[in-house]
Amino acid sequence: MKAQLEELISKISSGCMLAEDVARIADEAAQAYADPQAFLAANPDINYDDSFPIPLGEWVVIGSLPDTVLFQADSYDQLFQQIVDSFGQQVSFVLKPKQLVKVEPLKALNRIQVQLGSLSPETGGYVLVDFSEALDDELQAVLVYRNDLARVLELAVEIGIYAAPAYEALKAAQAE
Repeated sequence: MKAQLEELISKISSGCMLAEDVARIADEAAQAYADPQAFLAANPDINYDDSFPIPLGEWVVIGSLPDTVLFQADSYDQLFQQIVDSFGQQVSFVLKPKQLVKVEPLKALNRIQVQLGSLSPETGGYVLVDFSEALDDELQAVLVYRNDLARVLELAVEIGIYAAPAYEALKAAQAE
């Protein structure tokens, strides 16, 4: 499982995490998945209990990802602001977070996805992917290169972490 976790974390971090950090998180998460009680005993500072809706290993992954990889917010304008901030000044965005304030969720997600899809053309652009179960925020997502999307979704299924392209997931949910 460690190799799968390492590959997944590496792909969702799109090169903005050091390989040794990816390996450390994957190792800790694999230990937490394999033996939650032993992991908690060895790490008494971890604030986790059985009431959490996700397994300890998944919780370790989510809690270890930097805010340049895992985006958490209660609205799409806040989420997009975090994404813009993660790219820094060197990347200019046509879409501005304030343009998403009073826009219905599906339209906001579509606009975000169109903007992200135009970045990094050599990797097929980025796809906003809902990732794991949001615990404290309404929205929780990562960016994945379109060229890596199928593999990321496959790894997520193998590991047992929820992952779905955000726009398609919301579109499907609204169609039900």
